[in-house]
Amino acid sequence: MSAKAFEDLEIWKLSISITEKVYIVITNSKLKTDYALSDQIKRATISISSNIAEGFERNNNKDFRRFLYYSKGSAGEVRSQLFIALSQKYINTEDYNILYNDLINISKQLKGFIIYLSKWDEQKNKTD
Repeated sequence: MSAKAFEDLEIWKLSISITEKVYIVITNSKLKTDYALSDQIKRATISISSNIAEGFERNNNKDFRRFLYYSKGSAGEVRSQLFIALSQKYINTEDYNILYNDLINISKQLKGFIIYLSKWDEQKNKTD
């Protein structure tokens, strides 16, 4: 992997973009009045980028993959929470669909990155 810092990773940049969108949706919707749910959504969304960063800083692919799995889990958590927000009519269908699709996209990219790191490690172990 050629990234020198987690800030160089496109997946981290995407997670920050999703977090920004989530904050905008919360600020501009009825969701902001449900403090517990909006806080949980914010924390889970922040967890996506935070785990990417923490895993990267561990400086080994095994730990990094583990933290990428945590990020993927947080993306699923946010999707579930957004569904609750939609069912409570806190957010509209358009905002839900945009965020849902972004979260599905990042989950797929996280999975792909995990597979890439696994294969990279396998290749490295063959040459050692």
